Amino acid sequence: MVSSTLNSSPTLSSSHRKVFYGWYIVGVGFLSHVACAFHMSSTLSVFLKPLTEDLGVSRGLFSLLRSGEILIGAAMAPLVGPMVDRFGGRWLMAGGALSAGLGFLLMSQVGAFGQFLFLRWLFVAIGGVFMCHMIVSVTVSRWFVRKRGRAIAIASMGQGFAKVCIPIVTASLFAWVGWRLTWSIFGLVTLILVVIPALIFMRRSPEEMGLQPDGLDDAPTSLGSAKSRAADKAKLAAEEVVWTWREVIRTQVFWIICFIYGMANVGIAGLNLHVFAYVTDIGFSPLVAATVLSIIASTQLGSTMIWGVISERMDIRHSSLIMFLVQAVGLSLVLAAVQVVPVYLGFFLYGIGLGGGWVLQELIWANNFGRVSLGMVRGLGILVTHAFGAAGAPFFGFIHDITGSYRPSFIAFVVALVVSALLSLAVRAPRKNFTAVS
Repeated sequence: MVSSTLNSSPTLSSSHRKVFYGWYIVGVGFLSHVACAFHMSSTLSVFLKPLTEDLGVSRGLFSLLRSGEILIGAAMAPLVGPMVDRFGGRWLMAGGALSAGLGFLLMSQVGAFGQFLFLRWLFVAIGGVFMCHMIVSVTVSRWFVRKRGRAIAIASMGQGFAKVCIPIVTASLFAWVGWRLTWSIFGLVTLILVVIPALIFMRRSPEEMGLQPDGLDDAPTSLGSAKSRAADKAKLAAEEVVWTWREVIRTQVFWIICFIYGMANVGIAGLNLHVFAYVTDIGFSPLVAATVLSIIASTQLGSTMIWGVISERMDIRHSSLIMFLVQAVGLSLVLAAVQVVPVYLGFFLYGIGLGGGWVLQELIWANNFGRVSLGMVRGLGILVTHAFGAAGAPFFGFIHDITGSYRPSFIAFVVALVVSALLSLAVRAPRKNFTAVS
């Protein structure tokens, strides 16, 4: 009797039911993003000057470290993606965090750049593939359809939260304990934030717990118009389409998306690593440079949820266009600036656009290819886009080594952002007969 009442009256039952389990998945994703920020380019940029000085390497050569990590991630993504589809992210995330945490702890003991590079590539880079963005976004996308934008946004805010705090925390740790012990602290925090929560809460999909995406109350009901119910039904059917990797790479939209975000990733990877050095090179103090990092992180954090909501109400192509143009305008202002206020304002706009990147890049894949084969699709996409991104850090670094300035590479990044903005309008969902998972 109770069961029939729940089924016939979903609105009434919602007040008696617990929070949809998918939000626990989002919470673990948030924590994972916090830990993943420890080994991103923006964090490594704070270590760039002291590490290059202590280990005796040039900025260009040091930049190859990050390029190698990106290539490792690109090579492993097509292998890890199908594993997420099949097994879920529970053990993958826990194992990845264990590897990355151990890598950070060992990095505190290095005495040469070769040792540092080996540990980053073997432990941190590989661990990151199993615990970071692809695992989180694919799992969250399986649990949400209608609220996918805000769910991915909330999970991604963990990275923004960490990036706001990391410049100040890292600078303070440098002064108190030095860069070596700072890496050890990052290792311990990684283990605490990810391993246990992943083992306890992560699940592959709502169906294995007897639930539906977004929660049972979000299923289409008779209250909507016939047109809206038909649209909902078509959208849900598209989410269940099964793709093979051969079918994916034969679609035009796959290569358009790869090119759009691949070009953008070249600039993002390069700027993330070199922005601190760029600001000090053009005559501002390290405090101003640290403030710039915090501005980028703060605006990225503050705008991420807004982009998530916008993505649920606006065509993904149009929101992508706006996102890339906002970044381009911001960096153009930085290039033209001679005083600190325009520099702050330019990076403020850049950070707002960057806040949309983590959300819209994940949504554009999920919205076009559905959730069933998303791990495989994202793995293939990362292979291509990360291959582009791997060129970013050394491009910025070697351009600086050759010309003595970061300006040419910043200008190239602005051009790439404008091209990506225009190409966003060419994205069209691929067509396939809907062979749904039983």
